[in-house]
Amino acid sequence: MDEVTLYIGEPNCDMAHPAHLELLTPTLEESERFFVEYLGMTVSARHGNSVYLRGWDDYAHHTLKLTAAPVPGMEHFAYRVSSPQALQRRITMLERSGLGLGWIEGDAGHGPAYRFRTPDGHVGELVWEVEWYQPTPQTKPALKNQASRFPARGCNVRRLDHINVCAADVRATRRFLQENLGLKLTECIIFDDGTEKGAWVTANNKGYEIAITEDQTGARGRFHHVCYAVDTREEVLRAADIAIEFGYRIEYGPHKHAVQQTVFLYVIEPGGHRIEIGCPGARLVLAPDWKPIVWTEAERKRGQAWGLPTVATFHTYGTPPVEATP
Repeated sequence: MDEVTLYIGEPNCDMAHPAHLELLTPTLEESERFFVEYLGMTVSARHGNSVYLRGWDDYAHHTLKLTAAPVPGMEHFAYRVSSPQALQRRITMLERSGLGLGWIEGDAGHGPAYRFRTPDGHVGELVWEVEWYQPTPQTKPALKNQASRFPARGCNVRRLDHINVCAADVRATRRFLQENLGLKLTECIIFDDGTEKGAWVTANNKGYEIAITEDQTGARGRFHHVCYAVDTREEVLRAADIAIEFGYRIEYGPHKHAVQQTVFLYVIEPGGHRIEIGCPGARLVLAPDWKPIVWTEAERKRGQAWGLPTVATFHTYGTPPVEATP
């Protein structure tokens, strides 16, 4: 049946990887402390009511922008394209879809960006021109093929790994990302009634870079979480110890996902966003003819990889709060 088609379009390399995201927070100072002191991220710049941050091996100026706002939410997410020509190809597709929003001048750390909106309402950007991070004397690494020095602070997150968006219609959002950005589906959850409950897509050989999960409240365009990666499973366990020392609320984990096999910990930061500290391990999707893994309703009801049930809030909690959505 066409509505459950999992293969869409020819493989392409127009998208390189997720570039950054902007999160709105009603507690900017406390949120900054969470990302700097707990996660171990570095501040790259401050402009107005925004702070720009990065993991220690993120090569770009920033991968996270925090902006003060009355209500938490994801203002936008961004992908870096693989070339100026790739950018033009994708803009053509987005304009044809009717969901292109047009150009913005740029921001600290990157040049002009083309904006679009997903069918569920999330705002995305495509960028080519980015500023590479320039280490200071305090952050200069000993090894020149490393973006900056290991911080030895908090969780020591290495890099932006993925984002997860909530969607009222998972299939429509997944198809949009496949058709217009050329992303590849690696795994999905389809229940017995044919509804698509989750989908995981990528632009490269990582297992996933965007996850889409059903928002069981029925709200549209909400944000589920962002994941920053650490090198080992032990560091995920340590992140839980550090979280309770800071007094941050652990929502879920440490445990291991069945889908994609990431070892995870979910913590709620002061502004209200769900943040994942994850270890994807060495698992890559290298096969050019990879067949998407389809998880059934019965398989998902067995819980996560080691049997821990999924917490109920995982399917209902997101930002902004439901009462603040249009």
